Amino acid sequence: MEENNDINFYNRIPLEDLKNAVNSIKAELSKVIIGQDRFVELLIVSLLVDGHVLIEGVPGIAKTVTAKLFAMTLKTNFSRIQFTPDLMPSDILGTSIFNVKSSEFEFKQGPIFSNIILIDEINRAPAKTQAALFEIMEEAQVTMDGTTYKMEAPFMVLATQNPIEQEGTYALPEAQLDRFLFKIKIQYPTLEEEVKILTTHHERKGLKPQTLIKSVLTPSKLKDYKKSIQEVVVEEKIIRYVAEIISKTRNHPHLYLGGSPRASIATLNAAKAFAAISGRDFVIPEDIKKALEPVLNHRVILTPEREMEGMTTESVVNMIVESVEIPR
Repeated sequence: MEENNDINFYNRIPLEDLKNAVNSIKAELSKVIIGQDRFVELLIVSLLVDGHVLIEGVPGIAKTVTAKLFAMTLKTNFSRIQFTPDLMPSDILGTSIFNVKSSEFEFKQGPIFSNIILIDEINRAPAKTQAALFEIMEEAQVTMDGTTYKMEAPFMVLATQNPIEQEGTYALPEAQLDRFLFKIKIQYPTLEEEVKILTTHHERKGLKPQTLIKSVLTPSKLKDYKKSIQEVVVEEKIIRYVAEIISKTRNHPHLYLGGSPRASIATLNAAKAFAAISGRDFVIPEDIKKALEPVLNHRVILTPEREMEGMTTESVVNMIVESVEIPR
């Protein structure tokens, strides 16, 4: 029965190629990355819907390595920027330099002009440097000296931060956090995963992980896949389901700040991508549930009382989801 459904899906929207491409990316990364399946899937979904990702986790759990290797599976440019307390906006955006020969100022592009940008320890830079990312992340462009420079597609920012060490860091303002599609919290591996990590590391015999990863996706193919995702069917009852959940975050007694309409749009976009990579051309409630936690992680804020009690945003989001009737 299911196979017949699959044939129908593909007749409506060609999703088989997309599904194969996603599996190819996962296969490449699994050569090196162990036990981060959800992390990898969320990175792929974000890429497919033009989203940016904030990655949070303690040092040493392969946040940076995974982001770097993920970029290597795409035939695009990659740039890494290490944020530090003395970093200035011009250090990432670029600056105008006087050309003696032409007697004119020329704009020298900064490292942000790339396709996949990894910003390491984003919360180490001061507010004005973080604010320099606002326009880029929202509109994929930089305005300098009255001239607008468009970023080449695909354009995706992957930013990491350490939740433990707060000395010398600057918390990201809510307005900037809202620009990230997902906030992914990375946990320690399980015992079995740790054994596998050690085994594969030993078997590589000093080979750098980068040498094992091949590029499997081109920008033109990615563009086609993005168009396919836009065609995914979303029924009115699913749209209402998303709206009800996000609306409930705004007046929940455990939350000081709820999700904005941008959170609703992010949930819907991500759910369409989850459906597409599963080979389905329509969204089901499970796709919405998959998207909710990473979408709302950084957009809702607990009341001080609940925070002191040790409650998490994830538990409150789950509470809200349970209280909303699933559309049939």
